[in-house]
Amino acid sequence: MKKWNWREGQRPYRRQGAGQRHGWYRGNRQRSTQDERHMDTHSRYFVLVTGTKTCLCLILPPVLFPELPGFYFDPEKNRYFRLLPGHNNCNPLTREQLQEKEREKQRNKMLAEDEKPRKKAPRTGLNTSLLLQKRHLGLLPENSYCRLVHEVKVSGMRRHKLEIQSTDNSNPNTDNFRLIVGDSACERVFTVNDVSHGGCKYGIMNFSSSSRGSLSVEMCDNLYFTNRKVNSICWASVNYPDSHVLLCLVGVADTPGCVSLLPASLFSNSNPDQPGMLCSFKISSAWSCAWCLNPQFDKTFSTGLSRRVIVKDAETGRTQTYSTGSDVLAQQFALRVPVLFNGCRSGEIFSIDLRQRGRRDQSWKASRFHQESAITSVRVLQDENYLLAADMLGQIKLWDVRVTKPVQEYKGHYNEHAYLPIHVNEPEGLLLAVGQDCYTRLWSLKDGHLLRTIPSPHPTANDLIPSVVFSSKLGGCRGLPGLLMAVKHDLYYFPYNTDYQEGGKQQAGF
Repeated sequence: MKKWNWREGQRPYRRQGAGQRHGWYRGNRQRSTQDERHMDTHSRYFVLVTGTKTCLCLILPPVLFPELPGFYFDPEKNRYFRLLPGHNNCNPLTREQLQEKEREKQRNKMLAEDEKPRKKAPRTGLNTSLLLQKRHLGLLPENSYCRLVHEVKVSGMRRHKLEIQSTDNSNPNTDNFRLIVGDSACERVFTVNDVSHGGCKYGIMNFSSSSRGSLSVEMCDNLYFTNRKVNSICWASVNYPDSHVLLCLVGVADTPGCVSLLPASLFSNSNPDQPGMLCSFKISSAWSCAWCLNPQFDKTFSTGLSRRVIVKDAETGRTQTYSTGSDVLAQQFALRVPVLFNGCRSGEIFSIDLRQRGRRDQSWKASRFHQESAITSVRVLQDENYLLAADMLGQIKLWDVRVTKPVQEYKGHYNEHAYLPIHVNEPEGLLLAVGQDCYTRLWSLKDGHLLRTIPSPHPTANDLIPSVVFSSKLGGCRGLPGLLMAVKHDLYYFPYNTDYQEGGKQQAGF
């Protein structure tokens, strides 16, 4: 810092005094009645002229406290505190706790912002009345108008807690949600809850919208318990659309892993006489699973394992095995053609055309490209020439499969090592992802603009990452649009309608 010199400090005063003295001006000899400040841009001083008095003021720069090794500065208490490199019960002050405290402060601030009735627009100058005016003037195409209206609706969503109805209200739900996966119509949501003594329980929640415009939730009575962890879930269409649920169960101790195909009617409150196909396949170390909806390969599913992919016919048991160079963590089938897309731990993304038989070399890979880290989720768009992929560096990219190049990137997602999915709603042009920081982010699928960041209602923790389902018709064809969020043992609903009124209060339970 340059040392202050009283001679240099007097120069601005002398220059100012030559033209005016004590508030008098040479031109009109009138006394100034207002305070005037004359800044010298090359110095840290200014002259304040107040009535008949002139004083010289020194502008001090903001004080920046240096960072000392092993200490941190608390601006509220205006002092340094000793910082321990690790955890200590006697003095538990660590850098991790300070960062967690700052994150919790930011989360509470964002929660307070979300409670306000009027929120910030997702884009500058974007509001419903302006969009409607442009639409009437013919300045906005219909597709663009619908997409931008959805963006405005998303920015105005507010949180409402849902009460889960059950016939057994004496046993409230105290187990944390781990996964929720909606079917194609979003009438039912398959849920997986962690059990405190180990393992998990799973069942189905049914959604319906009332005539008053509220969303109601009913939990099935038939819950299944297992001592194994559920690694991956997808809905399967065996007898009719979404008739079954495909589960990948991780083996523990002497119990091997398996892939189970369960009929959804098992979780119905009414006991059917013929539940449908129920089978279990001994496939250990399964990371992911996917169901094929192409008519050429009906009743076919795939599982991603360590360094291989298995494609199996659920009815005949016929199996095709493909060897890979890395663990397959994410899978999805295309709809129009029987092509399976796979994402690996190495960052490689490749596709398998089921119409070609497996060969010893890897020429069966129809296309292949790479990202910088392990792939956690892949989603094929309706065009099927484009694919979304997310990895463990927090990168979400839109790939053009024809040229194997990324054409769009969605920034802001946070992930370091978690196995996190992404969700796409193409009719509304939205992309959703829950980060490891427990924030739910929504982007515009078209241009990658970040529209909304929703904090978790509960404090951030690695075992409390929210699981979400987004649909324009929650509860069926006449359902309500919005976001469904499960975190801890609570279920929340973010509706499009800002005037949404919750239904009758009922006790939550399983």
